[in-house]
Amino acid sequence: MSDYLGAHMSIAGGMHLAIQRAVAAGCNVMQVFTRNTNQWKGKAVTDAAAVVFREAFAASGLHEVISHDIYLINLAAPPGDIRDKSLMAFRDELETCARLGIPKIVMHPGSHLTDTPEVGLERVITAFDQLFAEVPQFTGRVLLETTAGQGTNLGRTFEELQVIISGSRFSDRFGICFDTCHTFAAGYNTATIEGYNDTMAQFDAIIGLNRLECFHFNDSKKGLGSRVDRHEHIGKGELGLNPFRFILNDPRFAAVPKILETPKGDNEDMDAVNLAVLRGLIG
Repeated sequence: MSDYLGAHMSIAGGMHLAIQRAVAAGCNVMQVFTRNTNQWKGKAVTDAAAVVFREAFAASGLHEVISHDIYLINLAAPPGDIRDKSLMAFRDELETCARLGIPKIVMHPGSHLTDTPEVGLERVITAFDQLFAEVPQFTGRVLLETTAGQGTNLGRTFEELQVIISGSRFSDRFGICFDTCHTFAAGYNTATIEGYNDTMAQFDAIIGLNRLECFHFNDSKKGLGSRVDRHEHIGKGELGLNPFRFILNDPRFAAVPKILETPKGDNEDMDAVNLAVLRGLIG
């Protein structure tokens, strides 16, 4: 049985080339940005490019392709230019993924800025109620990512993520992406077996493990509860190998995609190195 390990891949030269890169690196799943992350408006994916991508994926043997929205998006922003652009960009993402046949989009819940977290969360709920209604052709799920809670970022606690899910008219359209670096930096100690079991029990009680649909596998440069989001190579940071060993050998997560977002290295060679380390942990 093949594992569900992979990495975030570049789409340079065309979306379909990301699939080739993933296969070459030894991935069984992969994540991509569908557009340039530094621009609000992405280049539209042509019908022909969408067909090539779908065919490349079908032939690749990969289990899943997941999209990640661009970091500029802040659906918790107050009314104004940033909110308008964020809604436009996420609408674009939903439409693009519908055309490419990508059923899951990972996104950061956003930042509440000068307002309270409660106000920010309410804005995220309102945004998704609008977006899901506007883009019915996207029938997949949006995966809210656990965050480190840096600055005014929402999503540091499982409770905040659950507020969005339960508050939306489209609650069945949400899953969670569990980032190992972010949750640790947010204060969930997955580095010990007791802490790991407690964290997953909390997740199950507050959100439900059935909604955990993706992992981001990153070690953390900073310590437990630091609220600083800095990724490190697997086993080279404050997390160590334990959390990855626990997840990889937890039968509940056998078919959940586990995606590296660690530094690529000078020759794009580090994905293969990190994947080999992870596969060595499977008991």
